[in-house]
Amino acid sequence: MSSVIIYGSHYGTAKQYAQELSRRINTEAVSFEKVKEISDYDNIIYLGGLYAGGVLGMSKTMKKLNNISGKKIIIATVGLSDPTDEINKNNIRNNIKRQLHKEIFEKVKIFHLRGGIDYSKLKFAHKTMMKLLYNAVKNLPEEKQTAEDRAMIETYNKRVDFIDFSGLDGIIDEI
Repeated sequence: MSSVIIYGSHYGTAKQYAQELSRRINTEAVSFEKVKEISDYDNIIYLGGLYAGGVLGMSKTMKKLNNISGKKIIIATVGLSDPTDEINKNNIRNNIKRQLHKEIFEKVKIFHLRGGIDYSKLKFAHKTMMKLLYNAVKNLPEEKQTAEDRAMIETYNKRVDFIDFSGLDGIIDEI
């Protein structure tokens, strides 16, 4: 069975996961920006960073998929929040559902990985967006803060790395 690993990454954590998965299963990892055709693959593994509720490049990539019959489609999100938090997982799942055609969403297997952030490397637009978000949630009463809110407050304006390659084990088992 032919496989491809595709990733969408602004700052490198999704790319790091993709490269490690590539090494472990001996399959090429390629940026979504360079992918031309994906319909020829039996296994399509997409790893994408979470940005403003969406998975970077996923929608654009999956639009290139003409026929899902016989395909195994895996999506792994990479974000700052705890990937075991059920509310967080449901929010991400709902955002993915909005980004994909119904037929693809019903077939996809979703995984969540924890990434990292280095505020000193953020582009101006991303720094501004994060500052606005931080200011919006920092004064919320604790009982109204989501796990995602708390993670953002704790890591704001810092460099943190939560990468844990053991999170790839479930994806490898699924493949």
